[in-house]
Amino acid sequence: MKTIIVILLVICLSLSAFTQSSVATKKVDEIVASFNKKKEKVKEKNGVRKEGYKEVRSQPAVKSNSSEYSGTYELSDLGSGYLLNIRVGTGGTVDGSGFEPLQAGGREGRQFMLRNARIEGALLTAEKVYADGAAEKFEGVFIERTVLTSPTDGGVSSFGLAVVGRQMVIGGITTDKLFYQLKK
Repeated sequence: MKTIIVILLVICLSLSAFTQSSVATKKVDEIVASFNKKKEKVKEKNGVRKEGYKEVRSQPAVKSNSSEYSGTYELSDLGSGYLLNIRVGTGGTVDGSGFEPLQAGGREGRQFMLRNARIEGALLTAEKVYADGAAEKFEGVFIERTVLTSPTDGGVSSFGLAVVGRQMVIGGITTDKLFYQLKK
């Protein structure tokens, strides 16, 4: 009888771990897909043809040692001043803090800490807690992002954290997707 209970317990724990892992994998896939895009334009005017092309390819960047995610990340696309510092300890503990300016590039803004932060594969989840006590969900995926300017272009790659969540207005642009690039 004890053997059957032990076997059932092992099966339940395995299924629970599998379910959590598949939920994390699904979340990673959703976030990464939201950062992929491709635009092609062709304009003709007075016999002059102009072509434009931009493609962004993103893929999860799973590191064998999670401490490799440690560093300072800065918002790369919409303005400067948005910073995120991540520190991953040897035991897998994750600490983080950051700053969001009131205006892009401004010195006044809100500081925050990441509470209950954890990394599973390339997925970072935490609670973002501001100095005034306000809190919100924080989710992001560490990605390798490649930007191509033509179909034959090799592209320019960068590593960073792709974050989704609440809508923000930065430099007059409303977005709910932010790419924090690792500062070198």
